[in-house]
Amino acid sequence: MAYFADTKVFQLNPQSPDAQIIARAAAILREGGLVAFPTETVYGLGANATDAAAVDRIFSAKGRPASDPIIVHLYDVAQLEQVARDVPPLAYDLARRFWPGPLTLVLQRGAAIPPNVSAGMATVAVRMPNHPIPLALLRAADLPVAAPSANRFARPSATTAAHVLDDLRGHVDVVLDGGAAVIGLESTILDLTKEMPEVLRPGGITLERLRALIPGVRLVTRHLQPDDAGIEAPGMLLKHYSPHAELLLFAGSAEAVRVCMQAAARERLSAGQRVGVLAADEDAPDFAATAAVVFQLGARADLPQIGTNLFSGLRELDRQGVDVILVSAVEPVGLGAAIYDRLLRAAEGRVIECKS
Repeated sequence: MAYFADTKVFQLNPQSPDAQIIARAAAILREGGLVAFPTETVYGLGANATDAAAVDRIFSAKGRPASDPIIVHLYDVAQLEQVARDVPPLAYDLARRFWPGPLTLVLQRGAAIPPNVSAGMATVAVRMPNHPIPLALLRAADLPVAAPSANRFARPSATTAAHVLDDLRGHVDVVLDGGAAVIGLESTILDLTKEMPEVLRPGGITLERLRALIPGVRLVTRHLQPDDAGIEAPGMLLKHYSPHAELLLFAGSAEAVRVCMQAAARERLSAGQRVGVLAADEDAPDFAATAAVVFQLGARADLPQIGTNLFSGLRELDRQGVDVILVSAVEPVGLGAAIYDRLLRAAEGRVIECKS
């Protein structure tokens, strides 16, 4: 059954959040309600992680399948012992290095966390956000908070409060508006329950940085379907981050991709479709002679800026009513691995290989 609420929006200074508003939102969490809040990655849709009924409201509000686990957010490393069991020393080493920050650790689930947080599995995904608003909220509530991205299931993640309201107005009690997310891509998920830790989802902490502590760590991508059993971590489903428009992802040399995308734009436009293009600043002029709607992501070499703008670009092209979105793949190295992962899932795993 869907969760409905009279949504209230509060604007907060992200550097000095109003203590009274934070206290009000914390009380709603303690009472079993839903609160959307900014983090450095994307906006989260939070509920009391120790209250199974409150967690169910997240699934209901988002239309999220029960097979897709949810990350638990903490404000203090000491809370690890409350939400997980048999925490390995490596988890504390990683927390000291990367928390607060965009790194999620998969650990053995503790008894205080109900099974629905983790899709019935014996593990739990946890992180500490690097943003004053959620840290203040978590501290005021004095609870671990389960929070996936604050958007309808499989849609592009919300990186502003406006995105949250577009998807969830009437399904969340409070939205804390702290401005746009800085990173714009979800956290890296690292599974510490394996003999050799594995990155299950690339994100804001790159594989290269993790290898400084764990030389043998590797990226293991498993793109699953919603009805697959045993989804190990959030954000592993094949269809995810998807706009309403069809998304076509092109790969190959820069020149081959340019020719491919221009031909696809002309073909779709001649068929009467409205075409959108996500393009690096340098590539945008390639489509100036067409009727395509172009959203510029940033300079080609500025991967942090492209990551920040990616979900906003998908949502803006949807807002402009395009039928299809064309975008070039990035090299899956460093932060590019996270950007490529999001584009691949938005394209439902399909890549158009362009030959020179």
